[in-house]
Amino acid sequence: MGLIYHWCREVDWQASGMDYEPPGLGVDGFIHCSYRHQVESTATAVDGGRDALVLLCIDEDDLPIVSEDCYELGEPYPHIYGSIPVGSVVAVVPFPPSADGSFSFPPTAPV
Repeated sequence: MGLIYHWCREVDWQASGMDYEPPGLGVDGFIHCSYRHQVESTATAVDGGRDALVLLCIDEDDLPIVSEDCYELGEPYPHIYGSIPVGSVVAVVPFPPSADGSFSFPPTAPV
């Protein structure tokens, strides 16, 4: 089992039924995810200081994932082309920012 990660508003996760679909899926056509080594820097750059987030720890097996560099950042990121079945989420961990707005990988999240 390989894991990838996606953070979202806790209310969006709680509103999911059998599948999780973030609000941006219809616009982007995929769900933005990160590999473990990308979580802290990407979350800080994109959502620095944002409260009420959770980190979804996702088993990537059997999901329509494409690893690609859509924004010419110099490294590929995993993108899920479709929704995430809630059964593929092995852990949901609180993901609060630090006092300076940056994010740290939660010590309770599986790797």
